[in-house]
Amino acid sequence: MAREFQRGHKAKIGDFTAGTDLYVGVQIAGPGLTFDISCFGLDADERLSDDRYFIFFNQPKSPEESIQLLGAQAGDSESFRVTLDKIPPHIQKLSFTAALDGAGQVSQIGPGHLRIVAGGEEVARYSFTGSEFSTERAVMLGDFYLKDVWRFAAVGQGFDGGLEALLKNFGGEVAEEESAAPEPPAAAQGAPGFAPPSGPPAPAPSFGAPAAEPVPQQPAPGAAVPPAAPQPTAPQVHSAP
Repeated sequence: MAREFQRGHKAKIGDFTAGTDLYVGVQIAGPGLTFDISCFGLDADERLSDDRYFIFFNQPKSPEESIQLLGAQAGDSESFRVTLDKIPPHIQKLSFTAALDGAGQVSQIGPGHLRIVAGGEEVARYSFTGSEFSTERAVMLGDFYLKDVWRFAAVGQGFDGGLEALLKNFGGEVAEEESAAPEPPAAAQGAPGFAPPSGPPAPAPSFGAPAAEPVPQQPAPGAAVPPAAPQPTAPQVHSAP
């Protein structure tokens, strides 16, 4: 059974799974709302000192692929693959966020979650609802952070600005908008090659080690992707205006 987190709760990741190759799924939706769901790889000062670790629709993976954007699947609006033992030493925290693209506020969302899956088994879940927020336009959902060992914190903190404001908050720079349309997410380009196997109900991806077992060596990305199970409607991720 997955460990349930409430806002503000923290735990060592090793307390609920021995896996280091993890799937992180985010479900967040509301009527007429679209979200940019991102991961910020921060240094010891909680700053985005290396912008290659801002993982979003236009930059779907870090240089060594320790953090990868996988797209919507298995009932999640967006998902990531995080390989903890490949994250370089200067990255001390991963902050998972969702920012509104367009009109609206976070209080309009329905029930959502951030969940962690290891070896095809959901091992942790943080659930939230719009009633926990007010007029904010973004939310910091959860963090992986290094304090001797990797730990997880359910954050659930609203943020007044959108994606650009979050980027500036973490010390990043907003690039000038280009005339060309943004590239499609990585899944449309054929990499990374991970998706849940077919069959109802939609299971979580099975890469990574099962909980409480030794971690097997993982195959390189690019394995054949089985047909995806039918998915519930999820909000599209758009570029920031």
